[in-house]
Amino acid sequence: MSELPFAATTPVSVARVGLRARDAEILAAYYRDVVGLRELSRAGGTITLGAANRPLLDIEADAAAKPDDPRSAGLFHTAFLLPSRADLGRWINHAIANKIGIEGASDHLVSEALYLTDPEGNGIEIYADRRPQDWKWNGDKIAMATERLNIPSVVAEVPAGDAGWQGMPDNSIIGHIHLRVGRPEDAEAWWHQEFGFDTVAKYGGAAVFLSSGGYHHHIGANAWQSSGAGRRDPSRSGLAWVEMRSDNVTDATTREDPWGTVIRTVPGKADLRT
Repeated sequence: MSELPFAATTPVSVARVGLRARDAEILAAYYRDVVGLRELSRAGGTITLGAANRPLLDIEADAAAKPDDPRSAGLFHTAFLLPSRADLGRWINHAIANKIGIEGASDHLVSEALYLTDPEGNGIEIYADRRPQDWKWNGDKIAMATERLNIPSVVAEVPAGDAGWQGMPDNSIIGHIHLRVGRPEDAEAWWHQEFGFDTVAKYGGAAVFLSSGGYHHHIGANAWQSSGAGRRDPSRSGLAWVEMRSDNVTDATTREDPWGTVIRTVPGKADLRT
């Protein structure tokens, strides 16, 4: 028995993500073989993957969908949070052994992360948090940066003789979702109003980071490629919906952010142990 990461223990957290896929089989294989999710079920054209028995990702088949437009509102990346730094080291070794293409590797002070893109252009972050007590706060704002990841240091966390990467560990979760939006200030206002999130960091006027319960961020929203974007075209592949878990509601709800991104909310305390 072990606890889930801090990100899942806050009053509101990310539960899972839905992707609309032009080729669901290829996409599901990528999330199994590269990311390390397990296939949990199939129903009505949707493939559900997760860690242990916790669903994290639904891939919805839509062969007629148009490709996602990275300049539009939508998904910047889904961030899969591993329980420990050693788990991140195991995944790095897996990526090296299987020649998995990595697009970035960063030390964000609060976390250490690697970035990649799935076959349909959806961004992925795989990361491990540093201990919350080691995060640096300036009042209600958290210190985050983008520095070079010390890969040898992370890999050194893997014990000698370790069995290596065996897929996403049971307590892996989606730690945060980073969205492409037209105006970060509109996203900030929406997440404040609808979920009571706190603004914990801003990168100029181009990106905002928001959280519940003192996490470094559950939601990122940027306009780096999508400045001025309007409502999302529902006929495109990519992000179908985001599901949040909330202590503060008793009924499941569905709403849309200012760009038409579907945000579901489900009630209930986090399943803290597995």
